[in-house]
Amino acid sequence: MPSDQPPAPGRAAPPAAGRPSALAVEVPEAEPLVAGVRAARDPGAAEGMPAHVTVLYPFLDPGDLDAGLPRLRALLARVPAFDVAFTRVDHVPGVLWLHPEPDAPFRALTATLATAYPQHPPYRGRYADPQPHLSVARRLRPEQVASALAEVRAVVDPGLPLRCAVRAVTLFVRDDTGQWRRREVLPLLAPGSV
Repeated sequence: MPSDQPPAPGRAAPPAAGRPSALAVEVPEAEPLVAGVRAARDPGAAEGMPAHVTVLYPFLDPGDLDAGLPRLRALLARVPAFDVAFTRVDHVPGVLWLHPEPDAPFRALTATLATAYPQHPPYRGRYADPQPHLSVARRLRPEQVASALAEVRAVVDPGLPLRCAVRAVTLFVRDDTGQWRRREVLPLLAPGSV
């Protein structure tokens, strides 16, 4: 029977049945800059997802996580950590996002995972080459984009470029309330490691 209580600090949240997990790079450095905008304009923020760059979604179903973690840990431990800067606000229909430079390490990370887990193509295979991004506003109607873009740029541009060290990938699961919870933080290969 699922618990009605949140997991104790340091303990993993129980996965919700039938909901795929997600792999993402958390970007805590971005929180002070984008938290207000995300709270107002990104439904993921209300669902407990911190500022992040999605690496692979959807990923393993809850019933497969325990058996799949050793392989995932080993795979990510061989991927070199990297540094990145978020340099500008960009947009596609319905979404405003921060652009990472370089984006090649994120693309390589996604490609490595997609190759290792071909049954879980990024975004269910909807995009041939998914653009790495940190979403700040989503589900915008066409008539909202111009004003949202002006609002986001006014708040975010003064803090750019935002430099970050990417040292881990986080496995997120949804709990029974639909909230995203950290299941595990998976370190990448530390700089200078052999």
